[in-house]
Amino acid sequence: MSRVLAVLLVLLALPFALAGLVLALGAVASLVIALRVGALYPPAGPFVNVPGGRLATMQEGPADGPPVVLLHGASANSADPMGGIGHLLAARGFRVVAFDRPGFGWSDRPGGAADASPAAQARLIAEALNAMKVGPAIVLGHSWAGALALALALDHPARVSGLVLAAPVAMPMPGPITLPWYWRLALKPPILWVLSRTVGPPIALAYLGEAGRRVFKPEEPTPGYIETSRAALVLRPGTLLANVQDLVGLPQALKSLSLRYGTLRLPTAIVSGAADPIVRPEIHAVPLSRVIPGARLVLLPGAGHMIHYTAPEAVAGAVSDLEAAIRGKAVPAATP
Repeated sequence: MSRVLAVLLVLLALPFALAGLVLALGAVASLVIALRVGALYPPAGPFVNVPGGRLATMQEGPADGPPVVLLHGASANSADPMGGIGHLLAARGFRVVAFDRPGFGWSDRPGGAADASPAAQARLIAEALNAMKVGPAIVLGHSWAGALALALALDHPARVSGLVLAAPVAMPMPGPITLPWYWRLALKPPILWVLSRTVGPPIALAYLGEAGRRVFKPEEPTPGYIETSRAALVLRPGTLLANVQDLVGLPQALKSLSLRYGTLRLPTAIVSGAADPIVRPEIHAVPLSRVIPGARLVLLPGAGHMIHYTAPEAVAGAVSDLEAAIRGKAVPAATP
């Protein structure tokens, strides 16, 4: 009987031992991935001190040029918008400042999970701009950072002269987000923390290339995008955790943020791909253009989500037009 009991105990313990082994191997792999990615993509610009930490930037263009602030979307960093349109704007005479959002790239996330909301990140960006003595500036937010740019304009208007919202996430989600039980379990903070530091990075690495292709659909991906955008920086454990926190918390944040859009009184351009399957314009860009007084809507036929790469002239043109409007010059009529 004792031998049978011992066998049963071994069998019961085996799954836990295997799970522990997988997590241990994942932790080692995650450490290797983080070190390798950090060595491949070191900080590419100056840091700016903010309360509790510092934010990383990439900067280009003449110091006395009209300032443009670039804010990246989910799973990205400052190299994403800089590689797409930042160099183009700098060549046109703008002073371009691209931020790693808190917890992304090389930026700190002083408040941890509390910095997941657009409002919290807007506060830190505003602190950094104030420290840099930059602004009021045109703020360009892509995708998730559409909500961030809107929060920055609403809560820190002295730092913002105009908004260019590229494929923005902005309006409340049309319905509740339902997840399988195992996803709900994985998103519990303690479990999420463990997964982000063990099996998360190796799994994300396996899907990085496919994710880089999928985000461009229905268009072809820009050659070399993964390297240009330094996309692998999202594989590091802290950034994986921050990314999930930002995405999970966004629907609730949009509910309250969207109630204030009608109070905005500044030049605004909204540029979106008409065929964007990720942030669908009929759910976000189009209704947003009706809520913000005087907003100019540009829908790009056949374009997808990564319009700052596939249609950089259109996005940069919206920035130039906005700058002209701010200086009192005429701009082209909105695209229907």
